[in-house]
Amino acid sequence: MFIWPISVYYEDTDAGGVVYHANYLKFFERARSEWLTCVGISQTQLLKDDLAFVVKRASLDFICPARFEQKLAVHSQITEMTRTSIKFTQRLLDDNSVCYCEAEVLVVCVQLSKMRPKGIPSFIKQELLSAR
Repeated sequence: MFIWPISVYYEDTDAGGVVYHANYLKFFERARSEWLTCVGISQTQLLKDDLAFVVKRASLDFICPARFEQKLAVHSQITEMTRTSIKFTQRLLDDNSVCYCEAEVLVVCVQLSKMRPKGIPSFIKQELLSAR
């Protein structure tokens, strides 16, 4: 489980101060990116190596509206890993474990120059699995 704090800014909300639905995807993306950074994987280096992780599928369940100025946290875990993909379950929670949104996100490792699936490098698998 990887936990990343989120502060809800005005820019994340609609006119009523409620988080706009598309921004939950941004919160989840930031948490996955920060997880890579925390285990020492540079996305800049991956791009130089012609690799990237792209979202193939995302399913979100909007449970309760998050609001302006809330302090929340994205809880991310890997629920499945194949040769070329990683499935994440991610939940946006407050300090009382109230869940605001839950997502299942499937990312695929691709060779950028061909935009075709490529095996996840073993060092990345090792780092992510050891951090689980």
